Amino acid sequence: MHDLRVASVQFQHAPGDKAENLARMRPFVEQAAARSARLVVFPEMCVTGYWHIHRLARPEILELAEPLPESRVLRTLLSWARDFDLSIGAGLIETDADGRLFNSYVVAMPDGGWACHRKLHCFIHPCFSSGDRYTVFELPDGTKAGILICWDNNLVENVRITALMGAEILIAPHQTGGCNSRSPHAMGRIDPELWERRQEDPLAIEAELRGPKGREWLLRWLPARAHDNGLFLIFSNGIGRDDDEVRTGNAMILDPYGRILTETNRAADDMVVADLEAGLLDRCTGRRWIRGRRPELYQPLVESQGNELAPYEARFSTDQTT
Repeated sequence: MHDLRVASVQFQHAPGDKAENLARMRPFVEQAAARSARLVVFPEMCVTGYWHIHRLARPEILELAEPLPESRVLRTLLSWARDFDLSIGAGLIETDADGRLFNSYVVAMPDGGWACHRKLHCFIHPCFSSGDRYTVFELPDGTKAGILICWDNNLVENVRITALMGAEILIAPHQTGGCNSRSPHAMGRIDPELWERRQEDPLAIEAELRGPKGREWLLRWLPARAHDNGLFLIFSNGIGRDDDEVRTGNAMILDPYGRILTETNRAADDMVVADLEAGLLDRCTGRRWIRGRRPELYQPLVESQGNELAPYEARFSTDQTT
């Protein structure tokens, strides 16, 4: 890996309006390029919208879905990547030749290459399928990047496997924070009225974004994913009203020690930019710990406990994050 400047975006998507969401994304691509970023990361399902999907019937979802590589969205992202000479990550709904639906994330690169990750733990709607493989690929400068979408990141095994596959950067798009939870100590709903009145009373909504329903909850686990696996981590998230929930934004970029290089707590669309210092990787604690593993002890990790949740249950039957 070489030193790399990257950007993470939070923005409020328009549910079901791909053209409008792409129009909102384009200025951030231009700003990232103007600031010499080589990679800009947008949130999970930001092109199609997210939480309203659980209210739709399958035919309505199929109208939003696109096949790869024929996807118009992917072609648009590839065009921007070429024109602005940087890589662009964004979330969409993918459909395959068998009619299956996936919560997918693509990274379009200026050389015409692209990568796609299908969410491994997809529970937004019972007609969606979950992905069955990890995603690690090379950016144009040779940096190895992995992708894990939202809840994929909460399961520690997923991040460890991505690191073992050689990832140096973890692209972590989300739609999270402000989610309903059975646990009194894991997030919780934010009153949508606070978001609607953000101009009149910005301190009230920003306190929620920084508090236990947003940033404080993220800091319980997100830095550990970067630190324990020796990865740079780019966290991108939605912000604002998302159907009946309020996303908390908190876009941030972390180094392999789990230190926050940059972040935002603004109750608005925003972008943060940071320089990733490649020299930190060889020295970081997490990579030394990985070399100290004893795989012969780890058979229980791949044995069923008999109480595993089906994907849809993960969202609607237990404590969760989106």
